[in-house]
Amino acid sequence: MEQKYGLTEGKMKINATVLGDGAWGTAIALLLHLNGHKVSLWGAFPENICEIRKTRENSRFLPGIRIPEEIGLFEDGNEAIKKSELVVLAIPSQFLRSVLRNLNVELFKDKMILNLAKGIENNTLKRVSEVFSEEVKKSKAYAVLSGPSHAEEVSVNQPTAVVVASKSKEYAILIQKIFMNKNFRVYTSNDVIGVELGGALKNIYAIAAGISDGMKLGDNAKAALITRAIAELARLGKILGGKQETFSGLSGTGDIIVTCMSKHSRNRFVGEELGKGRKLNDILASMGNVVAEGVKTTNSAFNLAKKYNVDTPIINEVYSGLYDNKDPRSCLIDLMTRKAKSEF
Repeated sequence: MEQKYGLTEGKMKINATVLGDGAWGTAIALLLHLNGHKVSLWGAFPENICEIRKTRENSRFLPGIRIPEEIGLFEDGNEAIKKSELVVLAIPSQFLRSVLRNLNVELFKDKMILNLAKGIENNTLKRVSEVFSEEVKKSKAYAVLSGPSHAEEVSVNQPTAVVVASKSKEYAILIQKIFMNKNFRVYTSNDVIGVELGGALKNIYAIAAGISDGMKLGDNAKAALITRAIAELARLGKILGGKQETFSGLSGTGDIIVTCMSKHSRNRFVGEELGKGRKLNDILASMGNVVAEGVKTTNSAFNLAKKYNVDTPIINEVYSGLYDNKDPRSCLIDLMTRKAKSEF
């Protein structure tokens, strides 16, 4: 298997480049370094890479965590990936296409690819794997990783479990070997579509959970919301090509629970501030360069649900709150007073 992907027999120490110096990209670079791999990190903001090089801390996106000297830091993406065997995509989904167009895509053709981004492109309604295949055309192998894994906890080696999906069972197992350690448990799947959708759509439900928190609706309301969110995710996800069991797993139920409950969730924070009465533009401006993927993904998911005629009441109300300036209280009333129906 290792020989198939350009690695010598038995070699599990690889050259890896992480494209994206946000919190999650930085945390994954740290994880790969901890596992003994040679790691390079590229960021879209040269000034941030220069600052990290000086201070060995990503104070903009992951403050308080030391970046080891052995992790290479690059302002030039092409230079970062030239000698790599594995390229990890940790670029927000709405910017991925433009980043790829500014790189020499020929460099990707002999690389293994792992995507971490969680979103759906707005203007095309395409998943990250579709965007990547359009821009790069061909790579050695592609996989996506998702699951309950906030960067703040992964970066300090707190335990979690994730899932990696690839159409190639062998490649999924290889990524599992590269990333897995005693605190980072990796499961495999062949459902690329489902894992991508679970990771993307959960951010919408985190905004809804944050609104609930901001309005102080209580534990019952939040538990009900999360439960119905899981059902809604599966309903839309299956229509879009994902598998039912995926949405009951780590990139469905697991991702929804953590991002709806965690103090680390940027999307839950956006919702909480909305629930308190703040305006979306003010909230996003206060976050600076930190991206809450769910804001854009809500737009994509709303339009996908309309395109495929799928009933998505939670997505619809979050969309109305974000893009139609609908008052959260009205969103709540409209959700609670819909026509009565059976649970299943």
